[in-house]
Amino acid sequence: MQDNATAPSNLVDYVTSCSLPTPWAQFTMHAFVEHSTGKEHLAMTLGDLSTGEPPLARIHSECLTGDVMFSQRCDCGAQLESALRRIADEGRGILLYLRQEGRGIGLVNKIRAYRLQEAGADTVEANLQLGFHADARNYELVLPMLEQFGIESVRLMTNNPRKIDALGKLGIKVAERVPLLVNRNAYNDNYLNTKQAKLGHMMTPATEAALDSEA
Repeated sequence: MQDNATAPSNLVDYVTSCSLPTPWAQFTMHAFVEHSTGKEHLAMTLGDLSTGEPPLARIHSECLTGDVMFSQRCDCGAQLESALRRIADEGRGILLYLRQEGRGIGLVNKIRAYRLQEAGADTVEANLQLGFHADARNYELVLPMLEQFGIESVRLMTNNPRKIDALGKLGIKVAERVPLLVNRNAYNDNYLNTKQAKLGHMMTPATEAALDSEA
């Protein structure tokens, strides 16, 4: 890839890449800039993605409190680490890191939502009380980011059916759903239960039959 190459649509521009050593593997980190917002998004890749075989993949929305501050109110930081570990174990895969904090409402509003949760609201009710959708994320920019690497099909690490549906609408095949069930604890148990009950998250391990139906 050359610096300042343009992604295959006008949603984002690919900017540049560098190596990124981590405790699990030396990834390559790729920077993209979203046209409409100026937000900077990342792709972390490992191994040869040009073989045509669906790589292990994760679409991870930014969670500063979980990814950086080690918050136990969610499972985000643990999911990020687990996804990178799994890609490293396989020696091949991609993680897209999207700057869509708080399911798209931003960091300050997420803190406002946390305050409402402390007063008794659940994670969905808090977003709605602030005037936002329960999940305001936009996955359209995933397409040009995956196209940058010639990826048309993935084995997606997710518990969220909306991500699977979004990729399908974009023409990206989800060849397999890989559950990512980590770090359930006393602080996030209600949060995870709410995501299952109100957002349809699949919080149990996938069965072989379920995987066959999703493929």
